Amino acid sequence: MSLDSQQRIADLSEQLHQHIYRYFVLNAPTISDAEYDRLFQELRELETQYPDFTLPDSPTQRVGSDLAADFPKVPHPAPILSLANAFDEGDLRAWEERNLRLLPAGAQLAYVLQPKLDGLSIVITYEEGVLTRAATRGNGELGDDVTANVKTIPSVPLRIPVDSDLCSAPERLVVRGEVLFHKDSFEALNKEQTAQGLPLYVNPRNTASGSLKQKDSRETAKRELTAYIYNVVDSRGIELTSEWQTLQWLKDLGFNMIADAQVFDHLDELIETLPRWLERRNELAYEIDGMVLKVDNLAQARELGVVGKDPRGAVAYKFPAEEAITQLIDVTINVGRTGKVTPTAQLVPVFIGGVTVSNASLHNFDQIAALDIRFGDHVVIKRSGDVIPYVIGPVASARDGGESTILPPDECPFCATRLIQPAGAVDWFCPNPTCPERVMRTLEFFVSRGAMDIEGMGPQTIDALIKEGLIQDEADIFYLTAEPLLQLEGFAEKKVENLLASISTAKSRPFSQVLASMGIDGVGSTVASLITDNFESMGRLLETAQTISAAENKFTEVARPLIAPVENRDAEIDKIVHRLMHPNLELVPRYLDADDLASRLGRLLKPLSLFPDEMKRIEICLAELIAAARPLHALEGLGPILAQNIVVWFADAHHQKVLSKMFDAGVNMRAEEKTVAGSSLEGQTFVLTGTMSVPRDDIKALVEANGGKVTGSVSKKTSYVVAGDSPGSKVDKALKNNVSVISEDDLRALIAD
Repeated sequence: MSLDSQQRIADLSEQLHQHIYRYFVLNAPTISDAEYDRLFQELRELETQYPDFTLPDSPTQRVGSDLAADFPKVPHPAPILSLANAFDEGDLRAWEERNLRLLPAGAQLAYVLQPKLDGLSIVITYEEGVLTRAATRGNGELGDDVTANVKTIPSVPLRIPVDSDLCSAPERLVVRGEVLFHKDSFEALNKEQTAQGLPLYVNPRNTASGSLKQKDSRETAKRELTAYIYNVVDSRGIELTSEWQTLQWLKDLGFNMIADAQVFDHLDELIETLPRWLERRNELAYEIDGMVLKVDNLAQARELGVVGKDPRGAVAYKFPAEEAITQLIDVTINVGRTGKVTPTAQLVPVFIGGVTVSNASLHNFDQIAALDIRFGDHVVIKRSGDVIPYVIGPVASARDGGESTILPPDECPFCATRLIQPAGAVDWFCPNPTCPERVMRTLEFFVSRGAMDIEGMGPQTIDALIKEGLIQDEADIFYLTAEPLLQLEGFAEKKVENLLASISTAKSRPFSQVLASMGIDGVGSTVASLITDNFESMGRLLETAQTISAAENKFTEVARPLIAPVENRDAEIDKIVHRLMHPNLELVPRYLDADDLASRLGRLLKPLSLFPDEMKRIEICLAELIAAARPLHALEGLGPILAQNIVVWFADAHHQKVLSKMFDAGVNMRAEEKTVAGSSLEGQTFVLTGTMSVPRDDIKALVEANGGKVTGSVSKKTSYVVAGDSPGSKVDKALKNNVSVISEDDLRALIAD
């Protein structure tokens, strides 16, 4: 057994050396962080059991290296260590017990808790308050000199203190921090890659590392990198006694600090907060993979010392892994109720985020092409909380040449209709509204709890009714009778009675609920409420959409023959042509409030060299389209794409037939009268976010009853954002737009005033 263990230790050491090299040097890992941690933990446990078999160069005995050949090497004033890992409450309590045994009897330990940032470690030196050097962690003893690149990061002060009224600079200060991408910055970077037709970046951490190691600092400056500082490595001219004091002092010097740090007198209190941090993980502006616990008293931390490469006074509490690497073996096609085609990756099963995952979303075929994902690839899978697992990208370095390109199918796999990709869209669609898969998904959604809420009509019941020819669309549900239902297998008298009663009740659902149930792309409950607040009936909405559609058709009929003769088109001309052929989407939002429509339109169309009478015809038709479209486009919170989706949906003959049948069946299609309690919020617009003391719909009704308006998105026109517990990104957007953020109590006080 000991010989087997000796061989396993040697094998693990060799594997980990290779993975350390790929991760830190090549920035091209072939296993996930969680898998690396598992291998490392196994090696550490075996070495503890068989210490004589520990190899001199064991990965447990040193810090991984990110050193690259292209940069000068600089020594660190003290070892830049990594942290031991803890995975559950038991690990944390065992860590504290070990530390207490090393300290004098009766010692008490307080702790500082911070998010564990998933970025690149950086060590920055200041002499007399001036930044003189910045280096990567390297191998813990030596780092790569990246001073010029770090100086381009706006959140890194070039001189400290930033505010001399708060404190003065020490003679020498060496700090440690993390360089990373905020989530929105990384997303923006990939959007730019897409716009330029370049491959997307897969991993924010590796991309940050590559950005910091550019040979030309001007290239680094183009990346929206952020640096957070969290530790003092070395100093002269300052005496610090606690970790919490250190953080406050660094903040006073002007460093960008992690705002979410906490201090605890006891480990029990700290452990109680960890589940809430796991819940908040996806709401933070940056990626984290756990929490860092540090002994607050610096004298105690120094006394505890270091074991191997890890300081005993700190530990990393790792969250369940959100990412894993596995192999993509096939792609299946799903068709949703709107006809949107969604490719799904079929995977070699992998355990991630507490569950075994065997399929994951590939988003769309444009994304597949942009990421260059291929059949047979090893791919990185992410699963965050309750979010459907999705493919981040391929591990290109693991390819063996047997991979093949993934292309969208030519036809819908369920009805053989040729797929289309609308202009400007990234998704492919099945355009057939009677596609059996679309009908099935449409009806499933229509009867679901979040829509018309018809009890007793689950997927099996819908499937049976479709196969028997009793329903073909949403409206048919309201014409069902007992006699044919009783003939079906499994439909007893009581079941049929309950089903018909639920269908009858559904006829009286609020207009906004009926509209949200129709499956219009992008029209959920919030948008439906916005629309029904401004359109008193389905008939009025249908009439508006038809008027817009007719005006748009008239415009394109006038514009098409004028652009057909244009020769030698360039990119600018192509853009103009695209706008003329999609006026409701491209031109109406642009000129909705234009006082000088003729002159602005003239500037846009100047490259076409049209005659004055041609220009005039286009101007008249556009003015008619704007007048027709204003009722929809003027709604705050309803963007041009949503407005176009609504127009297209209502212009479809099949949908018009369904609405007509529903109206004849007695389904409610008119907005109810709103109760007016006062006018204290007249003319003010509110956005709600977070958990309130009562359902959010009740808060919305309260605002509207007092003359206010509730929208789903924050803009400069928003008066207030009302934030409950665990608010989302809308609060951040409000602060960026200088919109006041108030509590539910503040809102009620506004009404009382």
